[in-house]
Amino acid sequence: MPYATLQLVYDSGIATLTLNRPEKRNAISFQLIDELMNALAEVAQSNAGVMILTGAGKAFCSGMDLEDLRGLIGRSNEQNKKESETMAKMFRTIYEFPKPTIAAVNGAALAGGTGLATLCDFTLAVPDAKFGYTEVKIGFIPAIVSSFLLRQLGEKQARDLLLTGRIVDAEDAQRLGLVNEVVEPEKLMQHARDLATQLLQNSPASLSATKRLLSGYAIPRLDAQLKAAVEENAAIRQTDDFREGLSSFLEKRRPNWTGK
Repeated sequence: MPYATLQLVYDSGIATLTLNRPEKRNAISFQLIDELMNALAEVAQSNAGVMILTGAGKAFCSGMDLEDLRGLIGRSNEQNKKESETMAKMFRTIYEFPKPTIAAVNGAALAGGTGLATLCDFTLAVPDAKFGYTEVKIGFIPAIVSSFLLRQLGEKQARDLLLTGRIVDAEDAQRLGLVNEVVEPEKLMQHARDLATQLLQNSPASLSATKRLLSGYAIPRLDAQLKAAVEENAAIRQTDDFREGLSSFLEKRRPNWTGK
């Protein structure tokens, strides 16, 4: 299947999926979401045993495309809920993917980009990579990714990252538990392939069953958390602060928050 926002290459049992919007720092557009879901379904049904996720250019993924988000202003709550459900499905598909996944983070991974990177089974990052949930800085909320972050880091660390919106480097991300290993840029993709090759030596049935078991522990709580997250994600888009946050960011000025 041809993709406009992605590249998908198969080689020696490894599927390499590259976010391919370098001119937009691989921002998550609605088109990219659709294509990513299709690509994930394709890889799941393929003979590939491991998937590597990376980004083209200097960034891994800068988060949601703000032009697409600005188009949400004025939509009804039901329309926003439907779009939020699509986002939740995308993140959950990666989290519950039946085959091992490796994120090769080649640069900045912010907001939803941090979610894409850290929901993979393994997250490798170059020293210059940046991570952060910056939604609160633009009047948005990291509702959906918060459901997963609580499990990864615990509540205290999650509150720190989500409420401050601060950006951390690869070393700090590794210390927090978001990153498995920091790898020099020239070695990143080869290291990812070496890890994938190591995983391919294991039983595919065992890998799939182990992933299903680990994900299954989270399902009851995750169902409730994502339902609440979708509601909050849609509700914030009806606020004045959301509209002001997006406008001020795009206009490169300081926001004038009203708390409404």
